[in-house]
Amino acid sequence: MAGEYDNNLYCDFNSSAAKAVAGKDILLCIFNADGSSLLAIAGQQGLTISRSADSIEVTSKDTKGGWKAKIAGMKEWSIDNDGLYVADDDSHKALAAAFENGEFVCLKVINNKTKLPMFGGLAVVTDYSLEAPHDDCMTYSISLEGNGALVDLSVETVATKMPETTESEE
Repeated sequence: MAGEYDNNLYCDFNSSAAKAVAGKDILLCIFNADGSSLLAIAGQQGLTISRSADSIEVTSKDTKGGWKAKIAGMKEWSIDNDGLYVADDDSHKALAAAFENGEFVCLKVINNKTKLPMFGGLAVVTDYSLEAPHDDCMTYSISLEGNGALVDLSVETVATKMPETTESEE
């Protein structure tokens, strides 16, 4: 269909910019204790997903050119999240309980715009800090370290649960 959008002369919906994902649309969610409800963490502002692998050196005397040789070792992941602290929200109550009791949380990262899942995994809360400056809002920051794989949910067709409500829907 050569006539669509004037042959994409100025409205190129296939460009990388048109396919870019806005960070504001990505939400960190956790399941409640019995797994029946997915809770978007209230007040979110920042989200960092870190994935890394150990490096194992496999250099020997006959390695070509005198360069070190390495292979990937064990992998790990973590998530850091911060934002405005909403003390009475169920998501923060669940995070506080998981931290206090040393329990795992089942988390899910979703694209709230497309309503599609992105990642999921089991994690432990390793840091849950609160800051209350005299001239600004009370904020939280949380660090979650993965236990096992961070599953790519973009290829899983059964992981469709979304949070009940989110601020962008109100």
